[in-house]
Amino acid sequence: MIPINTNKIITLTGVRRSGKTYHLFQQMNALIQQGVPKTSLLYINFEDERLDKTTDDLDLILQCFRELYPENDLSKCFFFFDEIQEVSQWEKFITRIYESVTKNIYITGSNATLLSREIASSLRGRTICYEVYPLSFHELIGIKYPSINPNNSAGKAKLSSLFREFLFKGGFPELVNQEETVRTKILQEYFNVMVLRDLIERYNITQTAVLKYFCKRIVSASAGEFSVNKIFNELKSQGYKVGKNILYDYLSYVESIYLSHLVSKFDESVVKSELSRKKTYVIDQGLGCALDFKFSQDLGRLLETTVCLELIKQGKEIFYSNHDKTECDFILQEKNRIEAAIQVSVHLDEEKTRNQEITGLIATCQRHHLEKGTIISLDSKDEFIVDGILIEVVPAWLYFL
Repeated sequence: MIPINTNKIITLTGVRRSGKTYHLFQQMNALIQQGVPKTSLLYINFEDERLDKTTDDLDLILQCFRELYPENDLSKCFFFFDEIQEVSQWEKFITRIYESVTKNIYITGSNATLLSREIASSLRGRTICYEVYPLSFHELIGIKYPSINPNNSAGKAKLSSLFREFLFKGGFPELVNQEETVRTKILQEYFNVMVLRDLIERYNITQTAVLKYFCKRIVSASAGEFSVNKIFNELKSQGYKVGKNILYDYLSYVESIYLSHLVSKFDESVVKSELSRKKTYVIDQGLGCALDFKFSQDLGRLLETTVCLELIKQGKEIFYSNHDKTECDFILQEKNRIEAAIQVSVHLDEEKTRNQEITGLIATCQRHHLEKGTIISLDSKDEFIVDGILIEVVPAWLYFL
């Protein structure tokens, strides 16, 4: 829940259609429930084409609000500005309102570069940022199936089935009840809007074919290491002339609009970790399935991507480990301390797969002095000890419920 009365500007960022506007409406409803008059709430969506989207327009909105409700004490009013990045020099207006009118300001935006780096510099010390993601499995079950009992066999079977659906459908709120054919088309349209509006238009990109190819490649690489150099060579072999620096810029842009999340390799050295080759995860597994057929057919990558996204939605700081020829999918860090090691495996039926997953997990636990490691599977549940380390195998639906 977004806090109230923090005396800070509350900023919501995230991928398009993830539910930022709904969070604002929830907040307005919560305020009304607490006795705040509706006339003390001002909501503006700056994607409305009727607005000129200039700072002069913002001043006019404020003047009109004063004229409509002259009895209001503006210092006790709440302002909600949706998709504020559409307005040129918005930060000056927000700062002025914060310093001279009211501290109760909420803003949203889809472009992470604008609404994180610029806020950090332009709204120094005045804001708290919250990232909004598509629905988690826990949220989805709470909305659609709140009465399922996970403790009986029927409930467990239903939850397992629902998680398999979640693997392919993802969590964009608008698509929870959509038919599959319509859902795929809508997800593809989400992607087109991200590329056109959030990348091509915002960053004035002229090599649109190269950008689209780059974006689709980073989606198709989900749950794997992403190499800009490899993409550069692919483009070069197809006759495209593009510099590596431009592709690195594209990588930064793609992350900034929340199309993909990059995970660094764990290293005690922060510098080495930041400079390591990153693993990439598409921001919603349903979006990945809609854009790349091969990804939709790879249950292992789908499960790993979904687990990564669920951990991110829980607010976890995550890394991957690749050390001394052993690998671990996720290392969770909190307050500069490693708190958990997690492997992801669809099943552990094959001996080779089982040994590989356990070996990497044990090595990581020993390296970081952990007494327990976790393997998140699709349906398996087990518990055993290897080399003094407790290994817990948990179905994904249970781990995230």
